[in-house]
Amino acid sequence: MQLEIRPDPAEVGRARRWARSRIAGSGIEADEPLAETLILLISELVTNAVVHTGCPAVLRLSLPGVEAGEATVRLEVADSSTRAPVPRCVGDEATGGRGLALVDGLADRWGWSVEGPGKRIWCELDRCARPVDGAGHGGAAEHGSAAECGGAAGCGGAAEGDAAAEVGAGAGAFRSPVYEGFAYEAV
Repeated sequence: MQLEIRPDPAEVGRARRWARSRIAGSGIEADEPLAETLILLISELVTNAVVHTGCPAVLRLSLPGVEAGEATVRLEVADSSTRAPVPRCVGDEATGGRGLALVDGLADRWGWSVEGPGKRIWCELDRCARPVDGAGHGGAAEHGSAAECGGAAGCGGAAEGDAAAEVGAGAGAFRSPVYEGFAYEAV
């Protein structure tokens, strides 16, 4: 399923509403951590497309059926801009520039690739709980990596796996990377 996005900041809210309606029909509960994370990822990737490219985009969402149990949810945003996502470091006082750092921290896998005259940025979430004592998330794939910004040494931020914060409590709690000024921005 897909949604065409105009280069207008109001489209971010429309994309979230569209995704919520699709999630509701997929068997994923609205208050499930997967649903909340997916909406945040959609918001970040659509915002990047709208704000940083000035081009129309297409949001694609692939949701597993409720009977799938453990499955992968895939989100893609394709645009006609040839501008690649480039890592950038932001200070503590910056009000933006952390979108792809959030994607890196929340998605199990993400990356980007050239698509026709533009690009496609994608991320995937596994529909299963990641235990606190697990190995963490899959990180970047294809293009994009926390190491490209120099990790903790390059910009004072935490590279993938350097630090983590526990979200939730008890068995089945999730680990989420802590980012201290490390960010990506599609420019």
